[in-house]
Amino acid sequence: MQSNLILAERGGVLSYIQRGIEATILEASESYAAVMVTGPRQVGKTTTLQRLAGNRYTYVTLDDLEARRVAQTDPELFLSLYPPPLLIDEVQYAPELFSQIKMAVDRGALPGSYWMTGSQAFRLMELAQESLAGRVAILRMSSLSQQEIYGNGRHEPFCLDPEKLQQRAKSGRQTDTPGQYERVWKGSLPGYISGKYPNREIFYSSYLQSYIQRDIGDMLSRVDALQFEDFIRAAACRVGQMLNVHDVAVDVGITDDTAKRWLRLMEKSGVIFYLRPFSNNLIKRTVKTPKMYFFDTGLVAYLTKYSAPDILQSGAINGAILENYAVAEIVKSYTNRGMECVAHYYRDKNGKEIDLIIESNGLLHPIEIKKTASPSAELAVSFRVLDGAGLPRGMGAIVCTKQEFSAIDRMTAIVPVWSL
Repeated sequence: MQSNLILAERGGVLSYIQRGIEATILEASESYAAVMVTGPRQVGKTTTLQRLAGNRYTYVTLDDLEARRVAQTDPELFLSLYPPPLLIDEVQYAPELFSQIKMAVDRGALPGSYWMTGSQAFRLMELAQESLAGRVAILRMSSLSQQEIYGNGRHEPFCLDPEKLQQRAKSGRQTDTPGQYERVWKGSLPGYISGKYPNREIFYSSYLQSYIQRDIGDMLSRVDALQFEDFIRAAACRVGQMLNVHDVAVDVGITDDTAKRWLRLMEKSGVIFYLRPFSNNLIKRTVKTPKMYFFDTGLVAYLTKYSAPDILQSGAINGAILENYAVAEIVKSYTNRGMECVAHYYRDKNGKEIDLIIESNGLLHPIEIKKTASPSAELAVSFRVLDGAGLPRGMGAIVCTKQEFSAIDRMTAIVPVWSL
């Protein structure tokens, strides 16, 4: 098995999984005195930074209530107690530190002096941009990518260039359709994938409770934990679909406004993300509703009660969850390099649809995602709607469960899901 998961010599415990964002963190630290890594709970932010820091950085976590109290009440004292280079974990608990770090940066703090992590990405970015505008590099970290789990260390943004697609294939590990659904079912959270917490049911149950009590509890007081878990489950049943807030609200017995507010919290805490519909003045009659995805398909499979990969493969959401997996992998490949993936989907009122459109270098790259090992040319017919979009149409792709790379024609590649 060609992989970054390497068994330790004793005990059968899996070692550290090299992260694609590592090079980006080190690169940012050569220019910025302050670097902030944000992302959802339990995706490996602290572990990654501690590994990169080695013995060079002082480490302090604001989960420590005494350290948090000092940071909140006397941030100047806090920074004198913990001199740079300093790694501050869970910095969202003491935004009072940002103004002091700003002054330290303005006084000439060296590049890489302050590393910070936090789980509430949107709130942190807003606070940091207010206090540290132009002085902090903000990087987003997601759960493990397929390349990180099953690849050989190459971490490049997904690109529909034939040569780069071939390079990407060489860095991955080929698998068949059942093997692909096993990857989808296992998901991408380091605690489970690494083998540290081998019982999947206990792991995801604990993850949900921690997420609701800590992240959601910090952002929303007096939330009913059981009702919010039902809400996350109702959302998971609709991955890869155009979002119908009212239907989700009805399933849980809450108002539409509450459902919208809770979905915003899930987005802010990095559990879900959206694809917005592609639209411009040259293409009419397109829909306006976003599609919703989870970053971790293992959480989706757990919430929707699929107890094994083969059951998921034949289940009602098998196509939607495979689409979710593929879209999330492509997005992760960009965030790992500190880049934004400019992505949309297309659907018009005549029913024509494209699962994913990546805009890159002035070109529109259409992608269809299907659970099939024998893709046909008909799957690419809808790509032609982009010919009137104003931007040139670049190479497209059918992402599917076929094991080998091939092509429909010169403009349409066949890309195995395992290679993303």
